[in-house]
Parts: sequence; structure tokens; C-alpha cells
Amino acid sequence: MHNFKYLKISRKKRIRILHLNTSSNLYVVFLHGFKSDIEGKKPITFYKYCKKKKIGFLALEYSGHGKSYGKFENGNISSWSKDTYLAINKIVKKKKFVIVGSSMGAWIALNQFIKFKHQIKGFMGIGAAPEFLDRLMWKKFNKKIKKELISNKICIIKRDNYEYPISLQLIKDGRKNNFFNKKFKYKIPVTMIHGKKDEAVPIGFSKKTLKIFTQSKKKLKTVVNGDHSLSSKRNLKILKVELNLILKNI
Repeated sequence: MHNFKYLKISRKKRIRILHLNTSSNLYVVFLHGFKSDIEGKKPITFYKYCKKKKIGFLALEYSGHGKSYGKFENGNISSWSKDTYLAINKIVKKKKFVIVGSSMGAWIALNQFIKFKHQIKGFMGIGAAPEFLDRLMWKKFNKKIKKELISNKICIIKRDNYEYPISLQLIKDGRKNNFFNKKFKYKIPVTMIHGKKDEAVPIGFSKKTLKIFTQSKKKLKTVVNGDHSLSSKRNLKILKVELNLILKNI
């Protein structure tokens, strides 16, 4: 039985978290991707890994995701980053942590460096996708979708028998959260892991993310036959190995 529970992060907002508390002064914080949740194989794998290593673990569902409160279409990178900040502040408190971001989670993770620059001791990205809203999503929208978004402020996107709402404010907010033009001077281990067969996010996004960190011990791990999720048994093992290497270097 995994330790799912709800955390009140503001007067009106409750989000669902997966939390493991230990006596260790170190945490692993996992941030999921766009329209994802914390019931997937990656957060559960990291939870079990941390339990075995006797270190703390925190994963959270941003508002409008999974079983957290709120509407997805009302959220954006800024608000989901704030959800993350408030959860870390309440749970991890002053302890050190390694932050792991999957896809959009790597973008949310970058925003945490501004708030927790002395506590973050390592960063691992999995199919990292900072700035994907403009560089991937908006860029690929046809004229009809763009016109509908601009006039109606919201549009229902249909992909592979799955549909979800995209708001204009989400796209616009994403443009305010640029990181590829920034430089971080943190002397920490930073590893990006990217599947060679990732059809959702090009590997260039992981390479660009590494370039942000000018003084870090950097590594790009490419996974042969790896897709965007990297959730197969073999790939989960690779993720654990890479996380273990980061923890050994802090």
C-alpha cells in the first residue's frame, strides 16, 4: 500500500501527494509530466527505491492533474510550479533533495532552483521538455486550432482517442517561463536521460537543458529503443542506476 494522501497547500487548494518520511536528511522529489499523475510506474519505482535506501521521497500531482483538486484548464507552468514549491516547503522543509523531473516535470523542476538553490543537490531529467508548449505544441497547431484558441481562449485537442482542453493562457504563461536563455552556476550533478525513440520530445531539449548548467557535473544518457515514458522494466532499471550515481556524487 503506497502512502497517497492529500496536502493542503493554501486556503482553497489541496493536492495529492505520495510521501515517504524517514530520519534521513535527504529527499528525492519526483515531478510528473503534462496530464500525468503519481500512480505511474516511475513514481512508484522511485518510492520503492527510496524506501530501500531509507531516504525521504515526495511526488505530487499539480492542481488539475490526477486526483488533485482544481481544473486542468485553469492551471499553467507558473501555478503548477507554485504548487510544487508549496508542497516541497511543507514536506521537505529545510532538508536537502535531488529533484527528478519527467517531461514537463523537468520544466517545473527548473523553476524550483530559484526557490531552493541551496537545498537542491542534484537534478535528473527524463525526456526533459522545458518550453514545449510554444516550441512543440503551438508550433504544431494548424491555423484552425490557433484561430479557435485566440478567439475562444480554449480549445479541445484530440489525440489518439484521448482529448484534453488547452487554454490560451497556458500557452502565454509558458512563454514567461523561458529557461533556455538562462545560465545556472550550481555545482551539482545534472543528468538528462532521453530515449532514442522518443517521438514526443526531441533529444535536443535534453541537450539544451544541460547547457543551462554551466558549472555542473553534466551527463546525457541516451537509451537505445527508449520511448518518451521510459517506463519499461529495463528502462526503469536504467533510471534507478542513474539516480543512484547522482546520490553517490552529492
